[in-house]
Amino acid sequence: MTRNPPTVSVPDLTGRRVVVTGASDGIGLRLAARLAAAGAEVVMPVRRRSKGEAAVAAIRREHPSADVSLRDLDLASLDSVATLGATLRAEGTPIHVLVNNAGVMTPPARMTTADGFELQFGANHLGHFALVGQLLPLLRAGRARVTSQISVAALSGAVNWDDLNWQRSYDGAKAYSQSKIAFGLFGLELDRRSRAAGWGITSNLSHPGIAPTGLLSARPELGRATATRGRRLIGALSRRGILLGTVDSAALPALWAATSPDARPGAFYGPGGPGHLGGAPGEQKLYRPLRDDVAAARVWAVSEELTRVAYAAA
Repeated sequence: MTRNPPTVSVPDLTGRRVVVTGASDGIGLRLAARLAAAGAEVVMPVRRRSKGEAAVAAIRREHPSADVSLRDLDLASLDSVATLGATLRAEGTPIHVLVNNAGVMTPPARMTTADGFELQFGANHLGHFALVGQLLPLLRAGRARVTSQISVAALSGAVNWDDLNWQRSYDGAKAYSQSKIAFGLFGLELDRRSRAAGWGITSNLSHPGIAPTGLLSARPELGRATATRGRRLIGALSRRGILLGTVDSAALPALWAATSPDARPGAFYGPGGPGHLGGAPGEQKLYRPLRDDVAAARVWAVSEELTRVAYAAA
């Protein structure tokens, strides 16, 4: 058990609408609970309603007055992303905070989204790229802060420009790294483009370190019948408070990045402990693959082409 676990304070968010993807379990659920406790209206787009309903019930047991609600979203389907965008635009409520937290990790065999993209690239990056584009009018109306959750996997690796969808030679770990590098480049480019175009949106990045979340747990729908050996090791180390974080501490960098008055646009936040694997959140140096502005602009152009979501038209 970790002693003196790290925490952060969250400002009063009364009257603010917050959207958190991947909020039905793990880090996303912790984020949604903390944001709701601070007074925000929290919208939780989920793929499985039953799991989302259990998450809402858990939040309300802890915070009976929490203003939380579900919407349907499958980030592996651009039609689903467009439907959510249309639903929220029809509601007309400005969005003040968006936390792009959902993700999938290393299916043993190559899988594809409903639109034919490699699953990790499609869901982790392209789905969120399309979501932000669909919600752009509401984000602009709320002068929103957008926080995109990447990973220590973005520390190395590259975008496989010659085979973005890994059709010729699939490597799950490399494809995961690519998805998080592309996603991080997008988050930084979003901030640059917002400043240039006067959208009023600020965008930053976070990463959770390493903690025993569900990413590497048994996921039959991803072809993984049991938790990976790495997931079991992570759980054992986390329980003993050795180097790694807990699910609670792993949520703190995104929570800080999304809500703190001191969190800067275009900055990167993660755990401050040894190796940035656990501990209290703080600002960190951008990983080398994220420092290429030319690559970021290229990711943006390719993403608009693949998703057919044009931010200029929003």
